[in-house]
Amino acid sequence: MPEVTVARSACPACGAALTWHPRAQRLGCGYCGTLLPEGTTLAPADAPAGVVEHDLVAALRDSTGSARGPGAGTREVKCSNCRAVSVFMDERVAQRCDFCGSPAIVAQEAQHDAILPQSLLPIRIDEPRVREVLRQWYGARWFAPNRLRRAALTDTLHGVYLPYWTFDARVRAQWRAEAGHYHYETERYRDSSGRSATRQVRHVRWEPAAGRLENFFDDELVPGTAGAHPRLLAGIEPFPTTTDLVPYAPEYLRGWTVERYRVDLQQAAARNLDALQAQTRALCAAQVPGDTHRNLQVQAEFGERRFKHVLVPVWIVAYDYGSRRFQVLVNGYTGRIAGEHPLSWVKIVLALLLVAFVVIVIAALQAR
Repeated sequence: MPEVTVARSACPACGAALTWHPRAQRLGCGYCGTLLPEGTTLAPADAPAGVVEHDLVAALRDSTGSARGPGAGTREVKCSNCRAVSVFMDERVAQRCDFCGSPAIVAQEAQHDAILPQSLLPIRIDEPRVREVLRQWYGARWFAPNRLRRAALTDTLHGVYLPYWTFDARVRAQWRAEAGHYHYETERYRDSSGRSATRQVRHVRWEPAAGRLENFFDDELVPGTAGAHPRLLAGIEPFPTTTDLVPYAPEYLRGWTVERYRVDLQQAAARNLDALQAQTRALCAAQVPGDTHRNLQVQAEFGERRFKHVLVPVWIVAYDYGSRRFQVLVNGYTGRIAGEHPLSWVKIVLALLLVAFVVIVIAALQAR
């Protein structure tokens, strides 16, 4: 179906504000239930056509960014515990931090010089489906306490939009290394009984090698969040930012919390460069002929570096169990889940005792 663009955010039937409906995958009215045609997007008057990428070098010289994104009608609060900065649309208020559950949140003034998002992934996984995914996930945690599994802890579920940076770059590299080629020779030796025997011994023949590499890195992701745990984020990636982004419009965010980035563009660009260098080295290493290599030297130049600041949907469960704080994340676009949970040491000890018992029984049967 062809894409339809509307330049206003009011329901065509009743005039109420439009919002995004994850289950219907359409913009619609929460008041009268009207849904806009499939493929409709919203286009602010000053919006560029499509999803825009920006020159990184120019942006690092002037990190004022664009003025589009969460602005009028929003309020910001900062968590004193995890340092996450949440942006609330319209009249929403918060009693606790969505990321860690702490009540220590304080209002703060908006950062008017921040680089604001110009594109986002609309949320696809709705709350009932997420709760079912969470119940199944907790049910499969065999070493979790029974009380945790019964509760499923979905009462603390929050849908948030997390800040991400995406980076493009083209690399041209030259590499040199010593390529190792395995070969085997038969050697004669005496075993522990003094008998003569033969064996194959591996040797390596080293020879110089060199080559060139050219590669384009597209939409390499760097999270800008302070609230979500990095290890868990890696577990629910990727987000399809190369294909499924839509231009920013506040209607997609109404009713959701948006986190302001805590990793700025300069920090994110440095992390991206480190990752690109590591990936480039791995790609060069894959080009070295033979069976192994050593003394790999890579000279790489990165150009055409561009970036986007985007928002991606994530469902978060944050809870305390005993003296520890845990977090579970669900990708709001793909449904992938990653989480932390407490362990029942009683179950672990019982499992170890069961394994030990089985080993003893098997050993006894074999000894007969």
